[in-house]
Amino acid sequence: MKRIVLFIATNLAVMLVLSLVLSLLGIGRPTAGGQLQMGSLLAFSLVVGFTGSIISLLISKPMAKWSTGARVIDAPANSTEQWLVATVRQLAERAGIAMPEVAVYDGEPNAFATGAFKNSALVAVSTGLLQSMNRDEVEAVLGHEVAHIANGDMVTLTLIQGVVNTFVVFLARVVGFFVDNMLRGKDDQRSSGNGIGYMVTVFVCEIVFGLLASIIVAWFSRQREFRADAGSARLLGSSVPMQHALARLGGLEPGALPQNMAASGITGGGGWSALFSTHPPMEQRIAALQQLPR
Repeated sequence: MKRIVLFIATNLAVMLVLSLVLSLLGIGRPTAGGQLQMGSLLAFSLVVGFTGSIISLLISKPMAKWSTGARVIDAPANSTEQWLVATVRQLAERAGIAMPEVAVYDGEPNAFATGAFKNSALVAVSTGLLQSMNRDEVEAVLGHEVAHIANGDMVTLTLIQGVVNTFVVFLARVVGFFVDNMLRGKDDQRSSGNGIGYMVTVFVCEIVFGLLASIIVAWFSRQREFRADAGSARLLGSSVPMQHALARLGGLEPGALPQNMAASGITGGGGWSALFSTHPPMEQRIAALQQLPR
């Protein structure tokens, strides 16, 4: 979950900074002679929108390592690490992907997989996960993460994020154009350049539209969690271990995750928080697994 929060946050930051810098340089302004230039504005929006998401994808693995303090297992130091590496290797072979890096980090029960490419990915588990679950449950969680890699979820998320970014940048500038025209006098509307109303409106709209776009990205993320759960069941030949793993994770007391991971809470929320949740509630995930054919 943390990888998704980091991806979205990094993407939004890159998009806003790039958009602001280019706007200050006079690049990507939607007007010429007081008229909207839809073609050039769309091209500008595509560049800004996909640049942020692609950069976020490319730095996802080092960012995840840095933010969690994950230690890649180059040479297993004990039987648990040997089992972890062997299990991930077996699951990767079943999924038809190259062996990902395997890492362990200190923290409450959690795990993640990330990376820009299927054959150069990272699977990491927390010490809390290893301590609170039996090996069948840990294997199910590892299968879930390997399924994310095999499904190409990070690349697909990048494409989805790039598309919604493009709309955010495009619509923010269109709204800025009309607001600026309303604030300026009729004699000034044909003058070159944009007023302060345009700059402020674009900045505010990018933040507001960006938050709304995050709802779309979060919805997609929830759907891929169902697919990764099913992928774990296929890799293990049974959905029971994943059901047990989810039930155990769902039984954690509120606030069990460390502070730096609180934004990516392991259980789904209600109301507005559910719209921004990257993961469905545990009970829904378990119910979906129970519906899978045996």
